[in-house]
Amino acid sequence: MPVIVRADFTGIIINDLYLEPPVDNSLVLIVEDEPEIAQILDAYLVREGYRTVRAADGETALQHHALLSPDIVLLDVRIPKLDGFAVLARLRQTKNTPVIMVTALAEDIDRLSGLRLGADDYVVKPFNPQEVVARVKAVLRRTKGDQQETLRRFGGAIEVDFNAYSAFVNCNGERIALQLTLSEFRILAYMVRRPTHAFDRADILDACLPESDALVRTVDTHISNLRKKLEALGQKDFFPAVRGIGYRLADPK
Repeated sequence: MPVIVRADFTGIIINDLYLEPPVDNSLVLIVEDEPEIAQILDAYLVREGYRTVRAADGETALQHHALLSPDIVLLDVRIPKLDGFAVLARLRQTKNTPVIMVTALAEDIDRLSGLRLGADDYVVKPFNPQEVVARVKAVLRRTKGDQQETLRRFGGAIEVDFNAYSAFVNCNGERIALQLTLSEFRILAYMVRRPTHAFDRADILDACLPESDALVRTVDTHISNLRKKLEALGQKDFFPAVRGIGYRLADPK
């Protein structure tokens, strides 16, 4: 079925379905093949002031994404034509639209638990619709803050590209990419934005790994891995410990 999109000054019309203008101007693409679940999510999101558009399969989801550039995608894993993982991979090739994955299967949860595939969060069925709305708000708040700045340099040697989820080190005049996991990148990006701040482990965990059930000591492991990767490129003492608090940034030596 062709997708017909037109706009007026107050909203968007898709196949004669009028989308009310939201309070915060955010458009949520709901990708869900179960009509009842899609309708429930739609109702709760609209009640909170969001615009919504739905897709029941992966191909339609990609069409809607290309046409409408939604602010966030709620993406069910088990959908027809292209599953959620394939859709996510395609989205990550073109844009950094925030994506919250939705699943009910244990094997999917295992794949998503580290969010290594590029998803920003995940929700497990059956879910409370109010929790989903809260996740949408949290991810939008975090990612919109990220979009205000795309590139940050620290100490003359470290460069973080927030849009590309990548970081670089200037090593002997050569710009070398750091090979980071998503969790490591999130921590580095979070701390680089506030270079004079001392960061509590719990704050780092909440800000960078909100979907994780990990203990605060997990932060120590990620910091240790970051240190090793930076030291391998000649950047030492980048994350000094702050006794009784956690960590801060220091000019790399």
